[in-house]
Amino acid sequence: MPYRAIALDLDGTLTNHEKVVTPKTREALLQAASQGAVIILASGRPTYGIEPVAECLELQKRGGYILSYNGGNIVNAQTGEKLFTQFLPDEVIPVLYKYAREKSHALLGYAGNEIITEMPDDQYVKEESRINKMNIRKVENLLEALEPHPTKLLMTGDPSDMLKAEQELLDVVGDKMDVFRSAPFFLELVPKGIDKAQSLRRLLAKINLTPADMIAFGDGYNDLSMLKLAGMGVAMANAAPEVRADADYITLSNEEDGVAAALEHFGM
Repeated sequence: MPYRAIALDLDGTLTNHEKVVTPKTREALLQAASQGAVIILASGRPTYGIEPVAECLELQKRGGYILSYNGGNIVNAQTGEKLFTQFLPDEVIPVLYKYAREKSHALLGYAGNEIITEMPDDQYVKEESRINKMNIRKVENLLEALEPHPTKLLMTGDPSDMLKAEQELLDVVGDKMDVFRSAPFFLELVPKGIDKAQSLRRLLAKINLTPADMIAFGDGYNDLSMLKLAGMGVAMANAAPEVRADADYITLSNEEDGVAAALEHFGM
């Protein structure tokens, strides 16, 4: 087998527009796992939002790993053991909250299996709910409702507004945390140095593999680092132009079983 680890973004990559793994792609990954490949689900989603996909791919039985919050958490899917976690600095959270309120952008956090926000009717908050199959709970004050030491917050809004917000927040808090778009309308607010590549380096070292042993699949801006890290970085046909430009290989879209097609192409 040319690659011993398979790192997969979820939305726009592993799952189709209905946010499910198609039978063909599932079968291809189960076959690769049966031949010894380690399956790693690497997503900006919270851990709860990734677990249904892990169950679909039988990671609890076969083994595999979940990188949630863009790598802010690393979880052994078979045992539930948390191998790594990192939190946002406490001092940046009021700054993010104030900015969102002043600009009228939706800001959300996670509490167990719920999304919490002051703006439950925002269309992009609803999209985050749909993606993760998590209920939205309206709160009067997000600062007071957040669980202690969150790993990630998410700001949502019109793509042009999020592009501007990304630059403005980097100027204000960029020395203390990372700010980047995972989709044109999603602005990820995460601890400094947390991205998929950094967390994959940590995980690969723990399981005695190297980046050269890994094939990675993605479509979004937050996938670029892991595609560059991997021995083979595969972009979906539906990926952002910048992602396709930096990939080693471009496969079919997520609606056309692009992951399965690439695994077959590389003899997996």
